[in-house]
Amino acid sequence: MISQKTVMTIEQLNEKVAYMVKQIGVKSPHATNKDGQYDNLAVDWWTSGFYPGLLWLMHDVTGEGFYKEEAEGWSRKIEAAFDAHPIVLHHDVGFQFLLTAVMDYEQTGSEDGLRIGLKAANYLAGRFNSAGNFIKAWNGDEKKGWAIIDCMMNISLLYWASNVTNDPSYAHIANRHADTTLKYGVREDGSTSHILSFDPYDGTFIEAIGGQGEASDSAWSRGNAWALYGFANAFRHTGNEAYLAAAKKIAHHFIAALPEDSIPLWDFRCTNRENAPKDSSAAAIAASGLLGLEEYVARNEKHIYGEAAKLIVAGLTKHALAPLHSEAILTHATGNFPVGRDVDVSLIYGDYYFAEAIAKLNGWERRIF
Repeated sequence: MISQKTVMTIEQLNEKVAYMVKQIGVKSPHATNKDGQYDNLAVDWWTSGFYPGLLWLMHDVTGEGFYKEEAEGWSRKIEAAFDAHPIVLHHDVGFQFLLTAVMDYEQTGSEDGLRIGLKAANYLAGRFNSAGNFIKAWNGDEKKGWAIIDCMMNISLLYWASNVTNDPSYAHIANRHADTTLKYGVREDGSTSHILSFDPYDGTFIEAIGGQGEASDSAWSRGNAWALYGFANAFRHTGNEAYLAAAKKIAHHFIAALPEDSIPLWDFRCTNRENAPKDSSAAAIAASGLLGLEEYVARNEKHIYGEAAKLIVAGLTKHALAPLHSEAILTHATGNFPVGRDVDVSLIYGDYYFAEAIAKLNGWERRIF
């Protein structure tokens, strides 16, 4: 069994995130440069919710008020992106507003958080294609029939909206998207496709597209992590055993494909394995997802997922912590290898999910995803 002593403690995490707050300030971070400094992207970028989400997480875990002070206001900043012309927001409003508006509402009862969270849920529901039973991923005519594996995380916003409004229509959309993803995006061996292409008019499935994976039949590790976490969460909301079975199957594929240090290559099936970069963000997402999955399976299965999660977190703690001077928590992440963007850097969502996994290992029970 993996000892708790081999992973970062809450105290160490608190010290690191407090340092990040001082360095990052009002920036909206996505990826670091070679010196460990985070960039500052527009708040309409899909990762804009993860830094404030980290602040809300730390407030919830530690009770320290300065995290709440730093986190408040972010949901309104990102809400301003709804006014852009042309519209620049897409399916990732789940990531952006679950970790800001919804976190605010769940922790403080903020009416503004509730308003903005439901505004984002209505926008996400409006992207649903009823012919193909999927949520449209991105904007633009050439992509209007595309759904992607990442959206298994974003449908959590719809489940939340159903819960707070007592209106099942949001959850119906989430379930139909999950069913479609399960049918076309999860393979028999537990690997997953990144992009699914449909005819946007009649809903006919056309093909799988490699996207950020190496090929259409490869196994992009972060996509596998999104699916693992997303289907486990869909089961939590619905009790649908098909979603639990999918999460377990994807988890088994992910665990079996891990190297000795428990940090996956950017694609489990990449051809140039000797020089392939790793993706610590995929590991962090999977670790947190596995800790969720552990809660939902039978008692005699819990050790499979719980120990795997601890092994991954221990591997990240040993092999992927960023240097002390860095503004990030983890290094050795890969954003989009096929286009050569953000390779072997720190990524803010990797930091968030690593912190989330540490929090869960220490008894944190609030569930947003």
